[in-house]
Amino acid sequence: MKVHQITKSILQKLVPTLLTCFVMSSMAADNWPSKPITLIVPFPAGGGTDAFARPLSAVLTKNLGKQIIIDNRGGAGGTLGAGIAAKAAPDGYTFFMGAAHHAIAPSIYPKLDYDIEKSFIPMMLVASPPQVIVINPKVPANDLKGMIDLLKQNPGKYNYGSAGNGSSHHLAGELFKMQTKTYITHIPYRGAGPALSDLIAGQVDMMFDGLGSSSQHIKSGKIKALAVASDKRVPAFPNVPTAKEAGVPGYVVSTWYGLWAPKGTPQDIVEKMEAEVTKAMNSPELMEIWMNNGSETPNMVGDTFDKFVSADIKRWAAVVKASGAKLD
Repeated sequence: MKVHQITKSILQKLVPTLLTCFVMSSMAADNWPSKPITLIVPFPAGGGTDAFARPLSAVLTKNLGKQIIIDNRGGAGGTLGAGIAAKAAPDGYTFFMGAAHHAIAPSIYPKLDYDIEKSFIPMMLVASPPQVIVINPKVPANDLKGMIDLLKQNPGKYNYGSAGNGSSHHLAGELFKMQTKTYITHIPYRGAGPALSDLIAGQVDMMFDGLGSSSQHIKSGKIKALAVASDKRVPAFPNVPTAKEAGVPGYVVSTWYGLWAPKGTPQDIVEKMEAEVTKAMNSPELMEIWMNNGSETPNMVGDTFDKFVSADIKRWAAVVKASGAKLD
């Protein structure tokens, strides 16, 4: 049989299959969503990711008419849940809400069973609140300068909790130690929620937390805010100074939360989900929650978000190298 005859035979068999796949994909996108959608959050309940994921899922559930199920998969600084999300079926019914921690992880963890840049379709930035330096009210410091003095007078006596090794809380703490020439013991948890619970209970002394998860506890007086790590004060907390105002110029650290889909998810469904999330985030209900959690409503989708993540991976790699941060 000649080469062109073989090619023709293969095409005759292949084309109907490809057309069937295309039609089925189009039908799936047209009917989406036809069942509940799972949103994997790679941290326990009560953390910063939850502070944005849960209100977002509630509005999406209302708008789409199908439930958005939050699946908290904490552990290993958010990398455990990321690995689970990367292996999920790319059918448009599983999405992943990651965070700045996932830009740090490649520099901290020697082996990951996923690649944040290759295992997912980058969809959009969801929120970007600043970090806030918070302490248990029993710690005898009234402001950031007083806390730094306390740390220098008692090296190693005080500790800080984080959402786990390689999390933004961890790196923010290491950066703070480096810039203030202090020594604070790092206590890693499986997420910001458990760390915050122990901070409130006095089991840990301080945290470098995303404002989204700390905000309600600051307002209730359960923890004390010393400074926000941003260039300007946060409107929802006008009495909390910036780190620069409090005596640590150059200490600017924000966390962020983003949305991904497993690689292979139909592009039509990705675009529909992006449009629905954008619509939800621009609703008065969520704009108010975002503001109270210290975040503006971002407008960063697709390739722009992808480039943002790539740049953040490089930025945190430099911080990890300079600080000597490592797994505890």
